[in-house]
Amino acid sequence: MDLELGGKVVLVTGGSDGLGAAVARRLVREGARVALCARGAERLEATATALRAEGGDVLAVQADVSKAWEVEHFVDAAHARWGRVDALVNNAGTASARPFSSVTDAEWETDLQLKLFAAVRASRHVLPHLSESGGGSIVNVLSIGAKSPGAQSTPSSVSRAAGMALTKALSKELGAKNIRVNAVLVGIIESGQWVRRAQELGKSVESFQAEMARNAGIPLGRVGRAEEFADVVAFLLSPRGGYISGAAINVDGGLSGAV
Repeated sequence: MDLELGGKVVLVTGGSDGLGAAVARRLVREGARVALCARGAERLEATATALRAEGGDVLAVQADVSKAWEVEHFVDAAHARWGRVDALVNNAGTASARPFSSVTDAEWETDLQLKLFAAVRASRHVLPHLSESGGGSIVNVLSIGAKSPGAQSTPSSVSRAAGMALTKALSKELGAKNIRVNAVLVGIIESGQWVRRAQELGKSVESFQAEMARNAGIPLGRVGRAEEFADVVAFLLSPRGGYISGAAINVDGGLSGAV
């Protein structure tokens, strides 16, 4: 299926690794022009170089999305490069889950800055460009904990739930401007953090992920592939998903107890 993304300009935060990199790769293969940002310059440039080797028109901008001016610089750099912005993927974030009583105010602030305020700022800053392009799409990458938080899941589950509320509110407000806003809620999917965790434990990535799937009770019996997640995001960004807005779609192998 042609997703009709050829020539579109898509911004991906947290795009140097794991899920963000998988989305960027899928978009490049669809012919989109992709801007990536991440904190780590070395990994970011390595990902951008690999995408360019596949023929991608890629811009890499080192940025910490928890800082407002760096988010704005990222968006401005992409617009300066291509003269337009058609879509945004708010993907930056890490897993952070501990007993509630152990989470300090500073840790709450850090989590909200990274997972909620970064998405707020990036979305706000791309809106004029999306309007200039006649509309566009925003996808917020969240967690299934946003719908069904478990014990000892703070602060992430609360930050992600706020992201889901942001998704719905923006979809209502921006629909008249032909700007669609959706969320993809991930379960246990291949990512750089799981690779690093497996290495820390001295296990192979395959055995570690199989163990995670068993322990979590994933109905499909396996960890998700990053490419499967990227396919869903690319579809939501594309004109093929043109009548989907305000949705929060689980990509979790059936793990979540919430529809």
